[in-house]
Amino acid sequence: MLSDTPDAVRAVRRWVAERPNADALVQVTDPDEGHDERLTYAELDRLARAVAVRLRRRYAENSRILLLYSPVRFTVGFLGCLYAGMVAVPAPLPGRQRHEQRRVHGIAADAEISAVLTETAHLADIGEFLAAGGRDGLEVLATDADLGVDPDTWTPPATDASSLGLLQYTSGSTGDPKGVLVTHGNLLANAAALRDGLAVGPDVRFGGWAPQFHDMGLMAQTLPALFYGSTCVLMEPTSFLKRPHAWLRMIDRYDIGWSPAPNFAYEYCLTRVTAEQTAGLDLSRWRYAVNGSEPVRAATMRAFAERFAAAGFAADACSPCYGLAEATVFVSGSAPRPLTTVRADVTGLAAGRLEPAAGDADARELASNGQAGTFDVRVVDPETRTVLGAGEVGEIWLRGDSVSQGYWRRQEATDAVFGAVTSDGEGGFLRTGDLGALYDGEIYVTGRRKDMMIVRGRNIYPQDVEYELRTHHVELGNVGAVFTMTTDGASDDPLVVVHEVTNPRDRGALPGLAAGMRRTVFREFGVTPAAVILVRRGAVRRTTSGKIERSATRELVRAGELAVEYADVDERWHTLVPNRELV
Repeated sequence: MLSDTPDAVRAVRRWVAERPNADALVQVTDPDEGHDERLTYAELDRLARAVAVRLRRRYAENSRILLLYSPVRFTVGFLGCLYAGMVAVPAPLPGRQRHEQRRVHGIAADAEISAVLTETAHLADIGEFLAAGGRDGLEVLATDADLGVDPDTWTPPATDASSLGLLQYTSGSTGDPKGVLVTHGNLLANAAALRDGLAVGPDVRFGGWAPQFHDMGLMAQTLPALFYGSTCVLMEPTSFLKRPHAWLRMIDRYDIGWSPAPNFAYEYCLTRVTAEQTAGLDLSRWRYAVNGSEPVRAATMRAFAERFAAAGFAADACSPCYGLAEATVFVSGSAPRPLTTVRADVTGLAAGRLEPAAGDADARELASNGQAGTFDVRVVDPETRTVLGAGEVGEIWLRGDSVSQGYWRRQEATDAVFGAVTSDGEGGFLRTGDLGALYDGEIYVTGRRKDMMIVRGRNIYPQDVEYELRTHHVELGNVGAVFTMTTDGASDDPLVVVHEVTNPRDRGALPGLAAGMRRTVFREFGVTPAAVILVRRGAVRRTTSGKIERSATRELVRAGELAVEYADVDERWHTLVPNRELV
């Protein structure tokens, strides 16, 4: 159906014509009490047309418009940009942290925006924020106010599948964020790949708390619902973080069948949702508990299914998926089925092979991310560009209609990432930067190429070290960053552990905890950390989607800008960071 649709505007407006009075969006303010605001397809369309008419009065087609909204209020502004034939530039509200503000200023400058769309509640703050960055001449328009236009004067834009719809800035987990060029055709192709790949029925409701300025929230939650005439139910991310049970309550109350979240959200529910909060909960209609955006832990999904089985949650609803912004969002997944995993031999993984562990051999359980039905997939040696065989670990390369058009005004990076050619001359591939293997025809992700650490000739993945530490030390919080630091003349780059603790005020317990963590890393991985650094909750840098920014955390350590509660360092520390005392 979407293959016959010229652009995203007509994909939405089909349902304006066929289901004008059906709920398009439900914006939830209190899931426990059922307080919400609803927009039918006709109402959403009228608001979007008004925004488009207002934008066209002042700006040319293809102008870049920065969207700064609270997550659930985002959709009207986004559709207004598409209805105007302009390019939406989603970004998070600037926040109070300097690195958050720098990111938004950087996006605004890189995209060369013409205006800003927001809501009345944030109008004054955004005006001050822009003025502080030297952009006080930009128009800031609150789309929930009277725009002084007649939406019935709107005319459709001259867009088609090749037209640029948005600049989706990458999360920046391994470097500076870059604007990914996403066309109307990319949006439609990816929504079709998501629905067909996971066999999502026409009556399934979408919803969740994933923010709309992020690719998971927008392209894997809201737009598929609107393109297929369903309903999307939205809740603020802060509501989930404060009351994780509210996410589950919302799924029950609003009959949501598809709700995506990163792995940490499922872990968060396991540790923070009480038995009293699950009383009377019915999760039987949640058929697609999508887990993506960061490494999927099979143990997390299994524990989640066991914990909430009494509430009707079906184990086969656990849906590990793989995706990235450069491929619009969705790459692979599977229809509801029992969790599929491989108990991979650790020695084999260290040597670049995914093979089942025999007997009691050390193993790492990897969850399958299913098949990538609409993509050509290759696993390639990133150095030689040789295509590898089944079970061999290399960089995942992709080709297909969902792959975006490159990076905004970064031709060199576009050529390097989007124009990859294998050693045998096969071209047109996207280099994902993700490491993994094809096993039984399905994608298994082992880590990020830039994050992988090579210690004494072995491949060690930081997320494995972080997971083992949290498993063995309940005093730790949910967030840690493990990385190596370069030293001159050393045979190996020393490993550093930075981890948040749940109770930093109990300073007397921190030395024993740090020493125990050091022993755990040596026992499980045969490596002694040069430093174990304990910090308060929120100190480890994360992206807007919750990914650990290991490289950014490394630079905070190197610059001495990390607020440290306790550090256990050895004699290598002063070589790593000269003249830098942590304790």
